Amino acid sequence: MRIGIAGIQTTELISKSIKETLSDAGFESFYFKNNSKATLADLIIVLGGDRGVRNYLHSAIDVDTPVLGISESESNGVLAQIELKELPSYLNRIKKHDYVIEDVPRIGVTVDGKNTYPVLNDVSVFTSKSATLMEYILRVNGEEVWHDSSDGVIISTPTGSSAYSLSAGGPVIFQASNVFGIISVNSL
Repeated sequence: MRIGIAGIQTTELISKSIKETLSDAGFESFYFKNNSKATLADLIIVLGGDRGVRNYLHSAIDVDTPVLGISESESNGVLAQIELKELPSYLNRIKKHDYVIEDVPRIGVTVDGKNTYPVLNDVSVFTSKSATLMEYILRVNGEEVWHDSSDGVIISTPTGSSAYSLSAGGPVIFQASNVFGIISVNSL
């Protein structure tokens, strides 16, 4: 099994330690910064905690390779589920295929006819002029589902539902739900 290693800046000592740990466990590994190499991996380890995983997922547009997020400190997050010191025990589980792959929904966004990177948390639409009411029609797959006048609208994934959309009055969405939250901000 080939393991790709990505993530935000890490120390040379940690990088060397991870490579040695993977090699000792019988895994071939490589570092990459260009996501075109991600397709060469069977699994991707992303360092840097939740921030590192978010950064990686924002840039990994067409990569379907499973991701294991690792926190280098002693605090796990939502996306980085293990600490660096736990890696050796998880490698045994990976060898035995003793894990579950969870899909993390992202939102595709088109701005002025151009696709942007896939969004992990939420998309917010507001007018460019402060304190201006906007009127909008929300369509899903071409079908009108909502018409509103408000300060703006937030479309949230389950991952992003506990962030900006929650502070705007939206619900926390269970991570395994196959839904998005639509939160009107100060609707009339």
